[in-house]
Amino acid sequence: MVDALGNGLHLVLTPGHWADCTQLPALLAALRHPPGAVVADKAYDTNAVLQAIAQRQAQPVIPPKSSRNEPRTYDQNLYADRNKAERFFGRLKEARGFATRYEKTATSFLAAAHLLAALDWLR
Repeated sequence: MVDALGNGLHLVLTPGHWADCTQLPALLAALRHPPGAVVADKAYDTNAVLQAIAQRQAQPVIPPKSSRNEPRTYDQNLYADRNKAERFFGRLKEARGFATRYEKTATSFLAAAHLLAALDWLR
């Protein structure tokens, strides 16, 4: 999770076969203050995610999946800011060991991610 400026706020490591959208309710619960909007890609367009965002009284900025019967509207200008999250992970992947997943254990990999995120805050 990143803030509006693209700074890392919270990292969660999941097994490779898990969907990322299952972690969004826990990530939202970890925030001190409710967000004004939650910007995510189409993979997060699930009823559970939308319900979790509504409980936090935030605006979902998630494009609807093509399989959704009733497409929702979303702010396309605000959705353009999603690239800040992509750029954050791109900056983390500048470290070769992180990009190639050199660490053998999940604990070590997450520790490396936290270290790189802290260094990114110092930029």
